[in-house]
Amino acid sequence: MFTVTKDVILPTTVTGSWPRPRWFNVGAWGRPLSTAMMELTFREQFSDALAVVVSDQERAGLDIVTTGDFYCDEDFFGRSWVHYPLERLEGMEGDHAPPADRWDLEHAYPPGTILHEIFTGWRGPHVVADVEPSRDNLEYARIWRLAQARAKQPVKFGTVSAQALALLAEPRVERYLTDKRKELLWDLSVAMNSELRSLAAAGCKVIQVEEPNFHFFEYPYDSEDLDFLIEAFNREVEGLDEVEVWVHTCFGNPNMQRVFETTRYLDEAVEIYLERLNVDVLTVEMKDRDQADLEAFARYRNSTDTKLAIGVVSHRSLQVETAEEVARDVRGALEHVRAENLILSSDCGFGRQGCNRSIAFYKAAAIAQGANIVRRELGLPESSVPAADPALQVEVLGDR
Repeated sequence: MFTVTKDVILPTTVTGSWPRPRWFNVGAWGRPLSTAMMELTFREQFSDALAVVVSDQERAGLDIVTTGDFYCDEDFFGRSWVHYPLERLEGMEGDHAPPADRWDLEHAYPPGTILHEIFTGWRGPHVVADVEPSRDNLEYARIWRLAQARAKQPVKFGTVSAQALALLAEPRVERYLTDKRKELLWDLSVAMNSELRSLAAAGCKVIQVEEPNFHFFEYPYDSEDLDFLIEAFNREVEGLDEVEVWVHTCFGNPNMQRVFETTRYLDEAVEIYLERLNVDVLTVEMKDRDQADLEAFARYRNSTDTKLAIGVVSHRSLQVETAEEVARDVRGALEHVRAENLILSSDCGFGRQGCNRSIAFYKAAAIAQGANIVRRELGLPESSVPAADPALQVEVLGDR
């Protein structure tokens, strides 16, 4: 169901995570959010940080803002994106090194590479009991209310998919050890769905589920496995009928790193996502991939039930794109997808280490200004971009 993008042409947003203010130096570290909020320093810093991130994004001119993923702790290479739910879901225990065969460390990520340090450094829990839903266990609704209360624009809430959680949790329950962890993935999908329903019930109108597995693998699955992954994802977003559901897909973002050498959206992946997933918006990494595979989405040019969000700024480059560069990419996308079906975003989030607030801010402002250039060319209303207002600059030439 289109809610926040229904009547907006070329709406602008960013994917989710945002660099934290330097003074925001506390974390929940495994505690329930409501417990952490009893601590005065955490309550003040977390609440103020949410006010800052939505203010930054609104000042940059974005039509849809995010929480910045500030509920995630500032830990090792962005691990908390996955670890926040794993620390709080029922059935999880401990913080353990991954098994030796989890990653291809000898060939793909050998010693002396940043990805080797990331994947040997990450820790995850053991699954020691059945994973079961627990309403508001993650307290997503509370986080969204805190952010939306401070925002004029709609707040998009992003969360890791159950499919990524299943990769990092190590089963110790017998029924989870067989059949490619399918039962574990299914139970995680049900548990995350319970949390997403609570978020929707609180009034959140746009939810982004991030990184289900099957777009970035070299298709090690047979068709039956792929069918199951699609079924599990659709179970994860079941019942969100009054929410605009986005699915985010990129190719890795720990400390701005691409994790997979092969990246593609053509052929099987396009069919899988847009034909079979119960989502309203598909987000795709395009800027860092030189808009590769964009032509694959032409058949959805006139779709009435699916929109496409493309990355028009990179989350891996510290060079800030210009508004005209963004506009040029938008014009290219409009050759394949009509303006009513196109959303402009970043390839992925700007948090997870590696990028500072100024760079993230001006990349977001470039998205908004680039959208306005194309809107102007199409004779459409433009959005306000306070960051580009000459009268609102920090320094004005001639000031004494």
